Amino acid sequence: VVVVFPQQKINLEFYIDIHAHSTMMNGFMYGNIFEDEERFQRQAVFPKLLCQNADDFSYSSTSFNRDAVKAGTGRRFLGGLLNDTSYCYTLEVSFYSYILGGTASAVPYTEEAYMKLGRNVARTFLDYYRLNSLVEGPLAPTPKTR
Repeated sequence: VVVVFPQQKINLEFYIDIHAHSTMMNGFMYGNIFEDEERFQRQAVFPKLLCQNADDFSYSSTSFNRDAVKAGTGRRFLGGLLNDTSYCYTLEVSFYSYILGGTASAVPYTEEAYMKLGRNVARTFLDYYRLNSLVEGPLAPTPKTR
């Protein structure tokens, strides 16, 4: 349920709904597709950055769509409600395993692997805001542990 108070302005830049996926491997995202090409291109930036930060995230499995079956999801609903500087995604992560690039063997997800992906999502926010000059330089030494 989304409650909108007309007298209050809320600036929401990102909405990410997180789900486990039962058949696909790795982590990947669903994003919305827009008529405005520039907005569509801007929406692709976050998943591309996440792919650079996380070995278990697959940009090639990421999909941008407006599937009618998903019209009631948070991603689709908020994507149509919020302004054009808001980005709405569904982050899907396999129940089972991921494949590291250049290999064919599946690596089972563990609690630590899921936590690592979460840390990489946080690093991606930092990279995103650095890219857009909203955060200057490193806040603290953060090793890229992929």
